[in-house]
Formats: sequence, structure tokens, C-alpha cells
Amino acid sequence: MLVFKSSVVLSCLLAITTLAVAQKPKPVVKAAAQKIILPKLKTALGNRSDTMVTVSVDEATKLVTLPLTITDDKKAVYSISSYQCMYRRKGVTENEETGKVTPITSMVADIFKTTPLPEIWKKIITEQLKPGEEIFFFDVVVKNAEGRLMFAPNLKLQIQ
Repeated sequence: MLVFKSSVVLSCLLAITTLAVAQKPKPVVKAAAQKIILPKLKTALGNRSDTMVTVSVDEATKLVTLPLTITDDKKAVYSISSYQCMYRRKGVTENEETGKVTPITSMVADIFKTTPLPEIWKKIITEQLKPGEEIFFFDVVVKNAEGRLMFAPNLKLQIQ
């Protein structure tokens, strides 16, 4: 009787082991990736919107006081998450030994989370702006209605 019980237990264990090994895992079905169609965005400062715009000193001093706006081809407005602004300005340096004056350019840039530019930036640019200088808005990150972040085009103002 002991041999019979042992054989039944052994047979059951073999059957369970065989079933466990014989089972194949079910393939994991991945959801199809949702195709995202990015809108064509436009960066604007006042009525100026293009990759590079040539403007007068007077117009540029008015434009830097305005908010940067990002829209798409359907005129939907996007909220700005962050952007960088660079002001490339002309200056001069004097050689102390010879007294010779040499023209130079310097750049100042910062990252911003709000628009328009801070008052100190507006004040410096409007007081110092000269022909041949540039104001460059770049790395403009915007957020759409679903919270998805995307880059908007750069905007460069060349001062004439």
C-alpha cells in the first residue's frame, strides 16, 4: 500500500511538473505607438515673426517691451515654459599702453520663464541699442493643452 501511495504522489508531481514546463508564456501585446503630429509653430514679438528680422533701433526698442508669443497655423496660443534671450552688443576697448581703441562685441544671455523680458533687460537694451547689434530669442520651449513640451522656432532681431 505504501508503494501504491508513493507511486500516486510521484505520478501527480510528475504531471504537475510536466504541465508547468509545457505551458508557454503568453506574448505581451504592446499598444501601438500613437503617432504625434506636431503643429507648425510661429514665434512672434509684436508684429514681427520670422527666423531673422532686420529692424530699426526705434522699432527694436519698442519690440523688446512686448511679450513673446507662440502660435500655430490655427492661431492657437501656446504657453511659454522657458526661453533664452541673448543680446549681442557692440563696444570698444582701449589699450592702456598705446591708447588705441579697438571695437569689440560682447554677449549677455539668460534663461527666462516669463514674458516680456524683465525690466532691467528692457532698460539696458532700450538705452544702449545701436545699429549692428542683435537680440536673439532661442531655445523657446512651449507647452500645449495636453501638457506636452515642444520647441518653437528661434527669433533673431538684427538692428540696422
